[in-house]
Amino acid sequence: MRPEYKENINHWRQRIHEIIYEADTPKGKVFDLTLLIIIIISLILVMLESIPGLGDKQFLSTGLNLGITYQTFFYVSEWIITIFFTIEYFLRIVSINRPKKYIFSFYGVIDFLSTIPLYLTFFFGGMNALLAIRALRLLRIFRILKITRFIGESDKLTRAIRASGPKIMVFLFAVMVISVIFGTLMYLVEGPEHGFDSIPKSIYWCIVTLTTVGFGDIAPETPFGQFMAMIIMIMGYGIIAVPTGIVSAEYGQGFKSGKDPLPGKDDPNYRHVNTQVCQNCLSRKHQDGSKYCHSCGFPLND
Repeated sequence: MRPEYKENINHWRQRIHEIIYEADTPKGKVFDLTLLIIIIISLILVMLESIPGLGDKQFLSTGLNLGITYQTFFYVSEWIITIFFTIEYFLRIVSINRPKKYIFSFYGVIDFLSTIPLYLTFFFGGMNALLAIRALRLLRIFRILKITRFIGESDKLTRAIRASGPKIMVFLFAVMVISVIFGTLMYLVEGPEHGFDSIPKSIYWCIVTLTTVGFGDIAPETPFGQFMAMIIMIMGYGIIAVPTGIVSAEYGQGFKSGKDPLPGKDDPNYRHVNTQVCQNCLSRKHQDGSKYCHSCGFPLND
């Protein structure tokens, strides 16, 4: 291949990468917003298609009988959207140097799964409902709304949750012990005649009550059982606050100890990260002004 042709191909791949993967550029914003609108439209079509009897009705009921039903409209629209997603999927692959990094990444798998359901209808029936998987693609909204500016704060919270892991595990173990004890007592007090057919089912009721969900499918009928239920409900309010308190204490401890490796915006060492994605290894969280990828050293788009 002649050098100028190869240079032109690399230039187009870089331009495609900048549009598809970058959310800070004007073209990237337009592309991502367009993608989100199409995803939302696709989900609305999937939901409408599930309404019984709607598929047989005429689309755009006017004096002119065009013979177009909602089912036909849904089918054609889904194919148009699927073709768009297919083209986008292959453009994402050809615009990077290591396609496997994208194909086997979280977003790569989601993009693939949201593209193939309609193609599978050629071989298997009833696969249209799987188009709802496209809802997961809405996760890209975090890039468009520049939620990446809060990456530092989210990392701090993640560290606090990890540090609180052992305490939370002890707390959950205590909750399970309480549920087993009270569930067993409710089985003995209420019995099968009141819906508590077995100890596991009684434990299920106890967990549902303790978490203040209360489905209402089972309820104690004896005075003592209702008294126990009241105690469990009151305990539930206290239990809800415990994990929040553990994480909050751990989060605050990080600031007091001065060991927080992620400075805030008022810190002179703070550097904002952007949405740039490396064309070579798909690494994210690059700092503003970076010229090269922090993982592989590949030049970033200007």
